[in-house]
Amino acid sequence: MKVLGVETSCDETAAAVVVDGEQVLSSVVSSQVDLHAAFGGVVPELASRAHVELLTPVIAEAMLEAGVEGRDLGAVAATVGPGLVGSLLVGLSAAKALALVWGVPFVGVNHLEGHIYAAFLEEPDLEPPLVVLLVSGGHTMLIAMEAHGRYRLLGATLDDAAGEAYDKVARYLGLGYPGGPAIDALALEGDPSAIDFPRGLLREGYDFSFSGIKTSVVTYVRKHPSVGTADVAASFQEAVVDVLVTKAQRAAAEIGATGIVLGGGVAANSRLRERILDACIADGLRAFLPSRAMCTDNAAMIAAAGWWRLRSDGPTPLGAGADPGLGLPLITT
Repeated sequence: MKVLGVETSCDETAAAVVVDGEQVLSSVVSSQVDLHAAFGGVVPELASRAHVELLTPVIAEAMLEAGVEGRDLGAVAATVGPGLVGSLLVGLSAAKALALVWGVPFVGVNHLEGHIYAAFLEEPDLEPPLVVLLVSGGHTMLIAMEAHGRYRLLGATLDDAAGEAYDKVARYLGLGYPGGPAIDALALEGDPSAIDFPRGLLREGYDFSFSGIKTSVVTYVRKHPSVGTADVAASFQEAVVDVLVTKAQRAAAEIGATGIVLGGGVAANSRLRERILDACIADGLRAFLPSRAMCTDNAAMIAAAGWWRLRSDGPTPLGAGADPGLGLPLITT
């Protein structure tokens, strides 16, 4: 079954065609980074207006690249949340209209679940139970994936998400937006042991807290104005990665996971990828590090998750709306 996926949850306008939740026939992403860079972050109104302009040509390009027409599709999937409500509504409305016109099922997809299924696009033989470390600008979550569609939340951020902390620290250091790639690149020139920044909640459960390290960076730079920016970036990154990897490694041992899966925009971070791989090798676990294209928001992951959800839950009613605060569907027993 060929599924058209549509993703407009934030500032990426994306469409893709995926077969049986595994084979990517096309994946087109139009980024709005340059549009929002001058403001130091995503401006919701600008994002939704850009989606209106870009979505139709992006969908057309994805279908042309895949060599399919509407009659060839088995379903249309779109992100229903979480995300910016204006942006979500653009993709959701377009996907519903196409499903109605083509006479195929519509599937509403949870954006967070999409990031999980990005792993199965590139490594379909992954076998649960898995620990998923989902790290982005809006979320930092440690998830036990017991089976397809069955997730147990082990821990989440109590304040700033890891990606949010990266952006705020980068802004303070004058590195621009987005902050993650800028800090990652600069950290290669610095000493990660130069400054001993705090590791919030390192040994306490599976929840995360990154607001303290952000404050520590500001305080340290003010007290030591001559400190090298590269050393600050490297030391900050090492502290954040240390917390993420330590908790993921401990969680994998506790639940008997077969491996650790990275997901979300911060999964593109070079130090995080290196440390997760080393931890998995040391513990005899399988490490899944998504390609850079599958770390950032894309529609292929939405199409893949949509295919799985259609099999398990059936079509989504066309009356379903956008839910900007949608959480990952969790099991509680």
